[in-house]
Amino acid sequence: MRARIDVSEIEAQTKIRAKYLRALENEEWDLLPGPTFVRTFLRTYAQALGLDGKALVDEYRLHYEPPIDLDHQPVMSSARRARPRAVSSGARPSRGYVIAAGALGALIVLLLVALLSGKGGGSSPRQTTRSSAQKAHKHRHGSSSTAPASAAQGVGGAVRVALSFEPSAPVYVCLIGDNNQKRIPGVIIQPPYTPVTYHATRFTLTLGNNAVTMRVDGKAMGVPPSSAAIGYSITSAGRHTLPAGQLPTCR
Repeated sequence: MRARIDVSEIEAQTKIRAKYLRALENEEWDLLPGPTFVRTFLRTYAQALGLDGKALVDEYRLHYEPPIDLDHQPVMSSARRARPRAVSSGARPSRGYVIAAGALGALIVLLLVALLSGKGGGSSPRQTTRSSAQKAHKHRHGSSSTAPASAAQGVGGAVRVALSFEPSAPVYVCLIGDNNQKRIPGVIIQPPYTPVTYHATRFTLTLGNNAVTMRVDGKAMGVPPSSAAIGYSITSAGRHTLPAGQLPTCR
């Protein structure tokens, strides 16, 4: 207010929606997506106003973030404690172990005798079973030359799509893949950012702003400016804009 800067100007500069900026000003943390977003928004907002972003984030963590629970121990540590001690080299084998070893040796001898006695009588039962299994596999799946084509398809023969993001500024992303799996669980990505390629037969996503370029099967696609969140459905048939009431949410 002292600098006489309108909220819309800051919104255009930081790519943070106006309602989130007002929530930051009023310390209404419940209106923001979560602590990660609050810290990112505070840092970006402070840089736009020429303030100390680190000091603001530290103050927020001190007064509003719950303390980290240090009572939980790593799973590996308990596993190490539960690891049994090795048997010393001088320990003698038990009587049950000796009996079991003798019975196993006798069984091996009997199997060798049976194999040698039936060696000249044509194909063995094991070979016949293996041949039948191979024929059944070929009948169900076809020849091996068609395996790569079927592997490139998703469930029900649908073609899988490759999707990645290249942000030019902080942008909120919620990405849902097949089986309603959260591939990007509603977080802010910002440069520098190493693109990750996701694969699915169908994606639905929500973007907080247009500061991002999507690559669908290697083809770059920009996002038009919008004053509200932007949603898309992406399949092998192309990219389609979602109505406002159908945008996915990662909460």
